Amino acid sequence: MKKIIIACLALLPLAAQEIKLPPNLEKLADKAREVVDVTMDGPLLQLAARFLSDRDPDEARVKKLVAGLKSIYVRSFEFESRGEYQESDLDALRNQLKSPGWSRIVGVKSKKDGENAEVYLKSENGGITGLAVIAAEPKELTVVNIVGSIQPEDLRDLGGRFGIPKVDLGKKEKKEDE
Repeated sequence: MKKIIIACLALLPLAAQEIKLPPNLEKLADKAREVVDVTMDGPLLQLAARFLSDRDPDEARVKKLVAGLKSIYVRSFEFESRGEYQESDLDALRNQLKSPGWSRIVGVKSKKDGENAEVYLKSENGGITGLAVIAAEPKELTVVNIVGSIQPEDLRDLGGRFGIPKVDLGKKEKKEDE
């Protein structure tokens, strides 16, 4: 699921608009077995960028990328069993994404394994001004929002940093029975 989301994001030019996470979504942390909560605003991102080396080419690219960001928000909840969160927990968030300017550009829904992903963009004056990602699995829920200017080829450089999953799109995972 995460590979699908990151692959979709890697294709997008974006400058994002912050969305407000509903209080009921934050309350899911009490039910979750594992929680990832990343909130990095401009000053904190700039501070984090100072720890990246200008000598290492990968770190230098990330440092340059971070300079154009205003904030990164990641909320991920992993639960012990199915049913510990409800689709209705996402209603307030999805309602924000129905407001003028927002468009759902990717929707993946699997009846077989219950993995769902949605990518929304907000556009204003011919440009992209917002990005929101919702990834929902039976025992895991993730919301990502990146605010600031970024190029599609730069998105892969954020993988593995600031709570954003790293995905190598060039390698396929082998199944155990292969």
